[in-house]
Amino acid sequence: MSTSRKTDFSILGAIGALWGVAGLSLIFGRGLFCLYPYVEELECSTFGWIHWAALVASLLFMGYAEGYKGFHLKFSPRAAARARYLKQNPTLVRILLAPLFCMGFFHATRKRKIVAYSLTTMIILLIVLVRQLPQPWRGIIDAGVLLGLGWGLVSVWFFSARAFFGKDYDVCPETPDAG
Repeated sequence: MSTSRKTDFSILGAIGALWGVAGLSLIFGRGLFCLYPYVEELECSTFGWIHWAALVASLLFMGYAEGYKGFHLKFSPRAAARARYLKQNPTLVRILLAPLFCMGFFHATRKRKIVAYSLTTMIILLIVLVRQLPQPWRGIIDAGVLLGLGWGLVSVWFFSARAFFGKDYDVCPETPDAG
């Protein structure tokens, strides 16, 4: 392969990797943007002790389960590893669908695809169910989700910076050829 062709290939890979992270950021950002009004309309001055307890529980649970365990320990390092893999192994489909590639919807191990599709389905169902709740309960749950999703967004940026600029980023991208 000529030097010019290798350069073009690496530029396309870099564009794909950046699009993957930017696309994830847009998806997470949209979620944050849509949830915020429901949290903002909470009237905490009318809260009883049960509402305060539920809010604290929602923030603690979602911060830990979604933000830390889900995003920081699992999703974000792997999404960054997949963006790094895309940078080094670009194809037209991977570049065009980079956010979905980084999420593990295709060119992934069987287990990763099952988890990606299952989690997405579960999240959609939970969104539909939580929409049915009246305030303040919807806002209380959404406050926890807002915390977890915000943590996830920052975590994706953190791990992506490490994956793009660090020499040793040993997180498995869980692709069929990654072993």
